[in-house]
Amino acid sequence: MPEGALLEYVPILMLILVGLGIGGVALIAPHLLAPRRPSRRKHLPYESGMIPIGPAQRRFPVKFYLIALLFILFDIEIIFFYPWALQVRSLKTIALVEMALFVLVLLIGYVYAWRKGAFEWER
Repeated sequence: MPEGALLEYVPILMLILVGLGIGGVALIAPHLLAPRRPSRRKHLPYESGMIPIGPAQRRFPVKFYLIALLFILFDIEIIFFYPWALQVRSLKTIALVEMALFVLVLLIGYVYAWRKGAFEWER
């Protein structure tokens, strides 16, 4: 390595140190400066101004997570249509065939989830 090669990394090192310093100050300053007046009411979970009823950590049915996961999965896959739509004319027929295969894979996944009952909401 040339002798001055490590000097090129000094700005990156300074950026990391400044970032860690700001993060450390942001984490430590509230503990040093904030007033401490603990009370029972302050330790209750906040429920949008309502008095909390029941335990704070309720169990949610797995359907909530399954629907959220499927939404994110299909939503992210749809994002791939945008760059394709911008370049479809310059890519010609091969792009159309590739996107048709992509849509077919998405459709197979959608039908599979549908048949497994992932979209049925139980009351």
